[in-house]
Amino acid sequence: MATKREVKEGQQFQGVDESIVYRIDTSGFGGTPSSPVVTVYELRGDNKHDVTSVVMSTNSPSINGDYVVLSHLNTLTANRTYRVEVKFTSGGNVLECWFEVVGEE
Repeated sequence: MATKREVKEGQQFQGVDESIVYRIDTSGFGGTPSSPVVTVYELRGDNKHDVTSVVMSTNSPSINGDYVVLSHLNTLTANRTYRVEVKFTSGGNVLECWFEVVGEE
C-alpha cells in the first residue's frame, strides 16, 4: 500500500475552458477497485468547499481494470485550487487518495 495518499502525478494544471477525464491507478493501493466515490473541493485558505456538482456535472466514476475513471472535470475558475478526493474499496478496505488541480486562463 502507498505510504502517501496523494497520487504520484501530483498537482495538475487545467485551463478554465478545458474538460478533462482523470484516471487514478489504484495498483499501488492494492488494485481491483470497486465502489468509487469522487468529491471535489475548492480550497479557500484553510477551508474546503464542496463544489463537486459545479465542476463535475455528471459525477459517475467508473472502473477499468485497476483504474478509477472520473467523470469530466470542467468549469474551473482561474487561479483557484481544487482538491479531488477519490474513495474506493480494494481488498475489503475503504481507501482514499487525492490530487490537486489548479485552474488556469
